[in-house]
Amino acid sequence: MIMPRGQQLLLPAKPFFIVMSLFMALLLNMIENVGLLGNAAWMPDFLALVLLFWSVHQPQRVGIGWAFVLGLACDVHQVSFLGQHALAYTVQGFLATLIHRRLLWFSVPSQALQVLPLFAISHAISMVLRMSLSGSLMGWPMLFAPMIEALLWPVVSIILLAPQRRAPDPDENRPL
Repeated sequence: MIMPRGQQLLLPAKPFFIVMSLFMALLLNMIENVGLLGNAAWMPDFLALVLLFWSVHQPQRVGIGWAFVLGLACDVHQVSFLGQHALAYTVQGFLATLIHRRLLWFSVPSQALQVLPLFAISHAISMVLRMSLSGSLMGWPMLFAPMIEALLWPVVSIILLAPQRRAPDPDENRPL
């Protein structure tokens, strides 16, 4: 792929780092649900955020299968309807693989605006499933979760791309 001007060339992502970041996001979701806030509707879904990041940046390694399996793990932990998060993460992963080439041409703040609808769709799927199966509605604070996730996109991008950044090489004979 031809890199846009001024963008740094990245090293390949290590599979161990990808798996560990997904596992840490799952743990962060579990800790968030057990904490003082419980399962607050406005809390961001860190697993969805990291899954979307890797679906955009490494679609060959993290795709719909990972999204489904981690969604089932999230369903089991939160004792929600089996498949609720799995469906939401799978649709989000599918949409991310559709737009990943276009999305990488934008700057990171612009990417945050581009992924906001993906987060909103994911939360809407969860809300519709929860409403149709149990009749409970999370209320208007659920509208804040996709916005908070989009605001966290630049932070997650900086943290997860840090190991891939190529150290500046003083050798002037090599163009890369």
